Amino acid sequence: MMKYFFSILIILITFSSCSKYQQVLKSPNLDFKYDMAVKYFNEENYFKALPIFDELKTLYRGTAKAEDVYCYLAYTHHELSENLVAGHYFRNFVLTFPNSKRAEEMAYMNAYCYYLESPSYSLDASNTFQAINELQYFIDKFPLSDKVPQSNKLIDELREKLEKKAYNNAKLYYNTEDYKSAIVSLKNVLIDYPDTDLSEEIHFLILDANHLLASNSVSSKQRERWSSTISAYHNFVDKFENSVKLKDAESIYNKANKQLEKLK
Repeated sequence: MMKYFFSILIILITFSSCSKYQQVLKSPNLDFKYDMAVKYFNEENYFKALPIFDELKTLYRGTAKAEDVYCYLAYTHHELSENLVAGHYFRNFVLTFPNSKRAEEMAYMNAYCYYLESPSYSLDASNTFQAINELQYFIDKFPLSDKVPQSNKLIDELREKLEKKAYNNAKLYYNTEDYKSAIVSLKNVLIDYPDTDLSEEIHFLILDANHLLASNSVSSKQRERWSSTISAYHNFVDKFENSVKLKDAESIYNKANKQLEKLK
């Protein structure tokens, strides 16, 4: 009997709760709706808060509470991990209320939402590029903000992700023996990320890719490609004279010189 009683009690409480929520949704009293939406938000009941703030966004347009509603709506989407939607509202807040004291915070949150949506380096990088753009937009718009150092840190993290993606794409060309594409892609990594920690590895791969490309070339292209291999060797040893790969590099260099001698 006690188990049955508690089951009935739970059903009644649930029904009562749903009934009260429906009353909030149907209420013509906007201030009551707003207060309840804020209450739901503060209680972390974002699913209940969202439709109310979404409705109030239109109903409060042009009023003193419009800014508050828009702010809550953006944060509600954010708390529901709907970061791209939240970013849209955070950015629109800045455009709609450019003189608001919250404009700086909203601009940062817009950028941060895109940062949260940046996927693993192995996946599509569109949101990563967008996050960098939005963070830079924030820095440019609010250069004195105390969030600028954190924004720069996030940009560095995102760029490292793009760097890793670019390197792995270039390495894939090398691993699949498309040495011509590998050389171009590896050089582009150095151009786009001149301070990369992978510089030594990339320079050696460029040297080896030139060597392997020359080794597998038709006779009419060998002289040019062995010469490029020697140039890549000098570029490598000039930068990394104490490299652990120096013996391998010298072996490639000696082979290239011998092949050029044969072609004279």
